[in-house]
Amino acid sequence: MIRSSMFRLAGLSALAVVASTLVASAQNKPAAKPAAPAAAPAAPSGPVQVGTFGDWGAYASETPKGRVCYALAKPKERLPKELKRDDAFLFVSTRPSENVRNEISVILGFPTKDNSAAEMTVGSAKYVLVTRGSSAWLKNAAEDPAVVEALKKGQSMTVKASSARGNVTTDRYNLAGLAQALERLKKDCP
Repeated sequence: MIRSSMFRLAGLSALAVVASTLVASAQNKPAAKPAAPAAAPAAPSGPVQVGTFGDWGAYASETPKGRVCYALAKPKERLPKELKRDDAFLFVSTRPSENVRNEISVILGFPTKDNSAAEMTVGSAKYVLVTRGSSAWLKNAAEDPAVVEALKKGQSMTVKASSARGNVTTDRYNLAGLAQALERLKKDCP
């Protein structure tokens, strides 16, 4: 099943705002304020970091649709190094009110050609991602549970993608701490 839901895109955009705010606060500088959407209800409360596990943060937030929890990490290595781009993030999200558990998504940090293929590698296993804007998801949503298990057992993961300009990039994520972050989130989003 190809992911094209507007909610997933809107949800990932909201996570991107959260991620940029968290990164900016960690660097002690103000985050850029996103434009307020017209007639959008405010979330009851912002995200709260409920734990840190290695390179992974565990977060929980109340939204108008219910509680949302996610584990978040930034890449440890970005190639090519000389290429300027925005921050990248790997998310594993849970939205109990929508019956969504451990959905994998990536913010690449640059615009892509919509519906282009990208690649995620965990150990020797390769998975196809599909892009939209500056985000990517597993092309086959049914693979999410198996890929999450591989991520929990792995040491590192890479995402290879091409920008809209044709630049090929590779981001490497450290997976140490992900399993513990996801265990912690089971308590916050049962």
